[in-house]
Amino acid sequence: MGQLGFYYNLAECIGCKKCQVSCKDKNDLQTDELFREVYDFEGGSYPKPYIDHVTVSCNHCEQPKCVENCPTGAMHKREEDGVVVVDDEKCAGCKMCLWSCPYGAPTYLKDEGQVGKCDFCTDLIDEGEDPACVSSCPMRAIEWGEIEDLRAKHGAEKPQRYFPKWDENKPNVVVHQKTR
Repeated sequence: MGQLGFYYNLAECIGCKKCQVSCKDKNDLQTDELFREVYDFEGGSYPKPYIDHVTVSCNHCEQPKCVENCPTGAMHKREEDGVVVVDDEKCAGCKMCLWSCPYGAPTYLKDEGQVGKCDFCTDLIDEGEDPACVSSCPMRAIEWGEIEDLRAKHGAEKPQRYFPKWDENKPNVVVHQKTR
């Protein structure tokens, strides 16, 4: 298996936040903790206003700054699928990964005194299931798979509007943006 990634179809997303809630529920997170968040961006003006709903979790980057700057080696990429994960045994809770990630993916878990983040629901995919965010989306606006397969199927445009430092970190996401 190569590098896993996500595909987001912003034209289909209705902003219901079911992906965010299912992730929160699956990971048993506290009120102010999120591994996936849906952001709403409004723009335009009369007579053509718009709103984009953008779902963001860890992008499992090719060159993740969180891994590069983790002083204990707790944050690392799995060799078998490129998923960025946290080793709870090594995490010192220093928050360096939080400050390093341009996408806000890592979350400090106060009760544990450590960092957590989207781990691609590896426990579910290892059992042949979809990640919680994917299976819960009523619009089927999120897909997952080998990033090269997703790029071949959906294209490989760079959605820099919502993903800063794209060329520097090389996020493993494919985004279908709305046309205006």
